[in-house]
Amino acid sequence: MTAAHAHAAARAAGPLPLAAGAATPAGMVRLAGLGVPVWPDGVTPSLLEEYQVSPPPVERSGETRRVLAACLKCCWSDLSADPWPGATAPVERVLDTYRALIGRTDDVMRNWAVGALRRLHDSAWVVMADGFVRLGPRCATWPVESYGQLKELMRRLPEPERGELTVLRDADLVEAAGPDDESLAQPHAGRIDGARAEFDDLLDAFDERRRAEVVAAFMALEFAAEPVQESRFAALRDPAPRRVLAEMLARRGRTLIQQRERWTSGYDDAVAAKTGTALGESERAVLTLVLIHSVAIPRAEGLLPEDSWLSPHATPVDELRRHTQLPIGELEAALRVLRHAGLLAQVKAGEEAGGYVPGPQFHRLTQAARRRLQEELILAAGPHTPLAAAVRAQRKTGDE
Repeated sequence: MTAAHAHAAARAAGPLPLAAGAATPAGMVRLAGLGVPVWPDGVTPSLLEEYQVSPPPVERSGETRRVLAACLKCCWSDLSADPWPGATAPVERVLDTYRALIGRTDDVMRNWAVGALRRLHDSAWVVMADGFVRLGPRCATWPVESYGQLKELMRRLPEPERGELTVLRDADLVEAAGPDDESLAQPHAGRIDGARAEFDDLLDAFDERRRAEVVAAFMALEFAAEPVQESRFAALRDPAPRRVLAEMLARRGRTLIQQRERWTSGYDDAVAAKTGTALGESERAVLTLVLIHSVAIPRAEGLLPEDSWLSPHATPVDELRRHTQLPIGELEAALRVLRHAGLLAQVKAGEEAGGYVPGPQFHRLTQAARRRLQEELILAAGPHTPLAAAVRAQRKTGDE
């Protein structure tokens, strides 16, 4: 697997499993058998704040940050050591610490905390299985310079009231985890090897100021919620550093995408074809339904431009329930995965229940990906129409 394919796979599905003895791809650190991407020059996505660029939204971000702090409080038992890997703690202790932090004990707050634990587990900030939690590999990417601030935060967080806890093996917390799950096996302490130099041959040609501009633009392209204005980043306005940005992205299986005077990044078509999708059948079915009701139907009625994959026309939850054979629990799980991936966004409509629209990831489609998606939507919405027959015929001709 090339470094570009490794980074694309890690972006799509989380930390990349690495076989024993296998080389660590450039731009990753090896953490207990997992390859975790790191950022150039030691920067983090918090750099976006300096440029007043919004990162992707996190559902109930306040609860998510507080629950992560509670996990850190429970799992970072030795403040003289690095936070990761830390110790394993019962989920109930984490929830007790969260309750002590917010000063509330009602069921609503517990449900929000459980939802935050799911999100943190899905994004590899924590690992949960069989009623226990430990810090995930992404915590190992925190800069050493931040440890002092984190330690002060840990000292200020309250201790949970209960000293002894019965471990509740709550299968609803993480559906994929089970009693035999080995994901909570204690990893080796520290990083096994450091991140190999990835972009130095490209960035060394610039002075310190220009190098910082290129790195900032790279982070904005990869982590901003929306395409960024060309005027905000000097490296996007100048063709020379823009070519360097394109090469940096290519090494991670990504490509530059221009939308008039705005830029973002997306999966390179050739890399994406080999990487495939991390979505399951249920998630793909639900996403197709939303695209049909929020994009295809409004477009057919002349309410959306031909090239748009974003839509203000929400698909109500009742509509999804009516047109899918998925059980309610499986539908809700699929919606959660799609929201977390940025493929769907939930909207409210005043007193109404609201619904779902395509998420910000649709900004990141290449022209070829847009065309393929258009064809797939034609085949899904009208498989027996002449247009669908033309799509199948064209694909058959292309295969030959």
